[in-house]
Amino acid sequence: MNNTIEGRNPVLEALKCGRPINKILMVQNIERHGIIAEILHLAQQKGVTLEYVERQTIDRLGQSGANQGIIALTAAKEYTDLDELIAIPSQKGQAAFFIVLDGLEDPHNLGAVIRTADAAGAHGVIIRERRAVGLTPVVEKSSAGALEYVPVARVSNISRVIETLKKNNIWVVGIDQGGESDYTKIDYKPATAIVIGAEGQGLSDLVRKNCDFLAAIPMRGRISSLNASVAAAVAMYEVVKQRG
Repeated sequence: MNNTIEGRNPVLEALKCGRPINKILMVQNIERHGIIAEILHLAQQKGVTLEYVERQTIDRLGQSGANQGIIALTAAKEYTDLDELIAIPSQKGQAAFFIVLDGLEDPHNLGAVIRTADAAGAHGVIIRERRAVGLTPVVEKSSAGALEYVPVARVSNISRVIETLKKNNIWVVGIDQGGESDYTKIDYKPATAIVIGAEGQGLSDLVRKNCDFLAAIPMRGRISSLNASVAAAVAMYEVVKQRG
C-alpha cells in the first residue's frame, strides 16, 4: 500500500535517510534549483523513478494541502516496537528522553512535536492508538522531514506504558496546569519521559495519577494553557538546557 510524503523538505529527508520510495511525482513546470536540485540528484543516485505530471494529479493524491508540487509514493511509515524504542538510549550510552502523548488528535500538533523531538535530541515519541492521530501524510509534512529520524511507538494504553517506563528506571513527568511543581524545578538529567495531554483536555485522570511528577508551565496572561505542541517544546528544551 502506498503512502504519500508531501513537500520538498520531507521528500528530501526521506531520500537522505534511505526510506524505500516507489516513485516521486513533480509538477511539470517545477523550478529545478535549491532543494529540488538536491532531490533530483539523490533520486538519480538512488535509482528512484521520477515522473512529471499535471498539478491536478499531485493535488488529487495529496492529503496535506501543502505539497509544494512534489509527492513521493512510499510504503507507509512503520511504527517502532515499544521494547525496541526503550532500548535505544542504552544502545547510545545516553539517559533516556522520551515524549509520551496522551491522545493528541491534531496531525499538525503531532508533526510539530516530532519536529521538536528531533531538534531536542529525544530518543522517540510514544502515541496512543485509539482516539488519537497516527502517522498520516499531514503529520509527515508538518514534521518537516523529522519523522524520518524520530522513532514513534503506537500503544493501546498510555497508563500501562508509564508503568513499563518506570520498570525501566525512567522517571515520568506529566505536564499539567494542575501540577504542584514549576516545570523548571524538575531534574531532567536522569532518564526521563515527558507526558503531554490531549488538546483542550490535558492528561487523563489515570495517566495523571500514574506520573511520578506533575509539573506546570507558568502562565502570565489571560489564556490558561498552551497549545499541546508548544507545551511539549517548552518542556523538551528545559531537558536540553539541563543536560547541556
